[in-house]
Amino acid sequence: MRTLGNIAFAVVLVIAGAVPAFAASEAEFKTAYAAAEAAEKDAGALRNRWTTTEAALAFAKKAAAAGDFDAAIAAAKEAEAMAKASIFQATSEKDRWKDAEIR
Repeated sequence: MRTLGNIAFAVVLVIAGAVPAFAASEAEFKTAYAAAEAAEKDAGALRNRWTTTEAALAFAKKAAAAGDFDAAIAAAKEAEAMAKASIFQATSEKDRWKDAEIR
């Protein structure tokens, strides 16, 4: 009975190894990059763009041009997260300076 279990386990491992890992596609990159650009545009409208966001977007473009869509998507998602963080910073600190004003 134990041998049957070992055989079943071996078959599962062989099948799992036979399925190739799915690489990211150019279409997925374009979607992620568009979302990051939109968030960066919103941050720009609030006058709170971060240079790190711009660097991540530039890296994403270079990685996509080189065909490394996994890295390009990761950089685009990172850029989107930073752009959203800059939006949060701008909106949350919009009137906070008044709290720090010496009266």
